[in-house]
Amino acid sequence: MARPVYRPRLPGNAESIPVFLQIARQIARDIQARVLRPGSALPGSRELSRSLGVHRNTALAALGELSAQGWIQTRPRRGTFVSDSIPDRAPRRSARQVSLPGPSPSPSPSRQLELPDSPPPEPFPAFGSDVLPLVGGTPDFRLVPSAELARAFRRALARAPRLLGYGSEYGDPRLRSVLAAQLRDARSLAVDADGLMITRGSQMALFLLGRALVRPGCVVAVEGVGYRPAWESLRLSGARLLPLPVDAQGLSLDALEKLLERERVAALYTTPHHQYPTTVTLSASRRLRLLALARRHGFVVIEDDYDHEHHYDGRPVLPLASVDPDVVAYVGTLSKVLAPGLRLGYLAARPEIIERAARTRSYVDRCGDQLMERAVAELIEDDWLGRHVRRVRREYHARRDALVSELGRRLGGALSFRVPEGGMALWAKVTARGVSSEAWAARALERGVL
Repeated sequence: MARPVYRPRLPGNAESIPVFLQIARQIARDIQARVLRPGSALPGSRELSRSLGVHRNTALAALGELSAQGWIQTRPRRGTFVSDSIPDRAPRRSARQVSLPGPSPSPSPSRQLELPDSPPPEPFPAFGSDVLPLVGGTPDFRLVPSAELARAFRRALARAPRLLGYGSEYGDPRLRSVLAAQLRDARSLAVDADGLMITRGSQMALFLLGRALVRPGCVVAVEGVGYRPAWESLRLSGARLLPLPVDAQGLSLDALEKLLERERVAALYTTPHHQYPTTVTLSASRRLRLLALARRHGFVVIEDDYDHEHHYDGRPVLPLASVDPDVVAYVGTLSKVLAPGLRLGYLAARPEIIERAARTRSYVDRCGDQLMERAVAELIEDDWLGRHVRRVRREYHARRDALVSELGRRLGGALSFRVPEGGMALWAKVTARGVSSEAWAARALERGVL
């Protein structure tokens, strides 16, 4: 008897998403749900295109997307199969419910705030106009069409002058609504306006999450090389941070499992899309394994998706929160596509986490910049922001290629690096003998390059 041909079922209400991406996402969902198991054979591009009634190039694009994200692998002369590295068990909804710690104890008047032993290094240091900044992750604010932004700001003020008063600690309702719709369409997040909070940049979202999830003495796992300001935000809430190694596939899940054997972990902070600063992407098998561990051990995954839009080779990898929003608190930002000075970030999480974060925010920042939030909401509705993102993505892609080309031509004997699939930074190692990276940086600054 011939084996039945697998045929993905496509949603009927996703006209705004390219067909190849609909196909790829549905196959990925079927892999996660174990409709397709590790090692299962997939139909070839001709068979897939015929069964779905699409052009073969569409089927090829869908399979290429799945391969780039690590869901499938092609074996020469044998065919296409679900990756063997995908764990054989999916995250189960019936597993242990992720619990939140009890409310914070009332602060004593005599108790002093415990600050970190030393301030974190300034991630985006100030510099004069005579210095060329090569600081990883800093967007070029000169690319923002300021005239259009100013017009949107004036329109928002003229139409709703009440925005000059106090607003909601959750953020502008209109921006929350349009942003939630965008996250549903573009990133498959099952989120609505009630599960979303607008913050002053992603750094505020991380600070509020620390207050919502962490109590003094709680263990929070972090990537062994990572974003120090995020670590310090968690440490300010009393967290005990324990580092985990990062390799070519991202965060080490073997190390996490060993940590879970000896410690009760309250949360894990990770940058899975483009790990900061190494730029590697967490593999598909590790993403599923991480979510399964979070379910089993009852900790929250803090997913910092700080530069989702800046992915150049294929489509961006879907967030962890798109697979299991119950265990993931998702942090994003608009600062990387607009400008850092606008301070626009957001947090998507379970309602009780959002409520806790909002309570804390109400004491330190009654509301955000309502006028700016409403202006950006209008820019999203008009697809101005979408067009802007597509334009700057092409620009940063070209800049990445130019940097890689020049580094290879001029410093190929001194540096070793992997070309990142996205992001606005490159992680390089000095390989030349007798060369100090610290001395190199100091000499570069003397020559006007930061």
